[in-house]
Amino acid sequence: MLHRSILYLYLLEQYARVCDMFSIVYVVLSCFCAVTLCGSDESRLVQLEQGLVRGYKDPELGIYSFYGIPYAKAPTGTDRFKAPLPAPVWSGTFEAVDNETVCPQRNLMNVLPPSYIAKADCLIANIYVPDTNTTNLPVLIIIHGGAYITGFGNMFTPKKITDTKKVISVTFNYRLGPYGFLCLGTKDAPGNAGMKDQAALIRWVKKNIINFGGDPDNIIVSGFSSGASSADFLILSKMTRGYVKKLVPESGSGISPYNIQFDPVENAKQYAKLLGFDNVDDIEALENFYKTIPYDLLNSANVIAIPNSEALMAPCIERDVGEERFLDDSPTNILKRGDFEKVPTLYGFIDLDGLIRFREFDNWKNKMNNKFSDFLPVDLKFENDIEKENVAERVRHFYFGDKPVGVETVLGFVYYLTDVLFAWPILRSIKYQVAAGHDQIYLYEYLYFEDSTPFIQGTNVRGANHCAQTFAILDGYWNDTVVYEKDVSEDIKQRKVFMKSIWLNFMLTGKPIPDEGSDLPAWPPVGLDLTPAMSINRTLELKGPLIKERRELWENIYEKHFRQPIPPTLPPKYRHLIGENNELDISS
Repeated sequence: MLHRSILYLYLLEQYARVCDMFSIVYVVLSCFCAVTLCGSDESRLVQLEQGLVRGYKDPELGIYSFYGIPYAKAPTGTDRFKAPLPAPVWSGTFEAVDNETVCPQRNLMNVLPPSYIAKADCLIANIYVPDTNTTNLPVLIIIHGGAYITGFGNMFTPKKITDTKKVISVTFNYRLGPYGFLCLGTKDAPGNAGMKDQAALIRWVKKNIINFGGDPDNIIVSGFSSGASSADFLILSKMTRGYVKKLVPESGSGISPYNIQFDPVENAKQYAKLLGFDNVDDIEALENFYKTIPYDLLNSANVIAIPNSEALMAPCIERDVGEERFLDDSPTNILKRGDFEKVPTLYGFIDLDGLIRFREFDNWKNKMNNKFSDFLPVDLKFENDIEKENVAERVRHFYFGDKPVGVETVLGFVYYLTDVLFAWPILRSIKYQVAAGHDQIYLYEYLYFEDSTPFIQGTNVRGANHCAQTFAILDGYWNDTVVYEKDVSEDIKQRKVFMKSIWLNFMLTGKPIPDEGSDLPAWPPVGLDLTPAMSINRTLELKGPLIKERRELWENIYEKHFRQPIPPTLPPKYRHLIGENNELDISS
């Protein structure tokens, strides 16, 4: 019977090549197998409008993997910073086996596999399908992190969670660094190319996932770190309105100073200088520089850690240049208006998320002691230097007391960066959302770490690192380098089973813990006072407000000093770069 199936598939492929008529092939396939999904025990064929695609059975798990399917096409040449183009089509069968393609980038966090292939045409999706006859499964889309400048779809795979037979999972690449986030506000570099890639991916999934057995009307978007801020942006953007049904942003926020550009043109100038280009005040020359520099050099600068938590290349508010915009206003304005999708959301952070910046400790500690104001977040503004220094001293004393920044006060260093980059922006965003009527947000703080976790060098401090909750859900984990699933400890493996059960319940029902029939404590949605919140450690414990005193410090500061991001501003002489008929929100 197996040989007969293989022969049938072979003849079917030949038929497709001869006819090149996908509608006919679709009818034949539909008659042969359910949901246009078929194949032998070792592979499956799926019919898309683009063509036939074949995925293969995982040798160890009950899933089929479809690697490297193009969901869009990246524009090239002088159009490289524009929105993605429609996905390509093919004749014959696309062998979905390429899991090494990444977008051009610098390997800044040791996350790329040894055999990776960086290329400009990198917009591919990886689909993980459980070996089950069940159809109409919820679809989990995972957005990778990496500060918008590094990473790839399969940094951490969702094989184990797919093997539960309860979801279909999708990972994908999107353009990074200036390739994805140069934002000049011109026709050729309008901004947010990487976010438009993400929007294209969601639209592609909505259109095609039914052919893999997924429910196009039940898409869950999860993201970690900058991927979490992307998830936030996807419910704010009109480009993806109505597509996302549940949201799981892990250790990241769309209103973090690290995840949006506050002055995109100035950022483009700074980045170009890092690449050796000095004629930055001539915007036409600057744009031409970016349009012609080789891809490997374009993304070569190291801008992953800047003292004031600024992101030189990240999402931006776009100027109207006559094309569809991903983000047309400040995220805080959109949240305050309530003009966003109020879908069930599972928000949280790690108590020591700031450990991600500990590698900068030796370089930064003396600088913080000399001028702490340089480390205040970029989204604060002040009337004068005296006011800025006063706020800086207030913050420094809050986290470090009368002692200098050093080994003795390292926990203050970690808490400061936890709050500035992750915890405070997440809590602030939640407060805006609840005030706007969102009543389906579940909040947690993740504290679990295994007994073998080492202490921070020279200290008695240890704890869960940035995005530890993500690595309890996906395969493997990261601790300054990638640790693969086969190498994780038994302790972590047991933790993963526990965490998957909670996350899966949320993905399936919109609630992390069932209302009835569970031995775990009840977990109500969060209110305007930011309570309750679940503490996730070796056990679950429902708590009151998280980081209350630290949050109140930042609430007071941001009420007085918050700075809104701005769209790209250009002098009037560059009118021809944005188009004569488009809005003229330009500076002199």
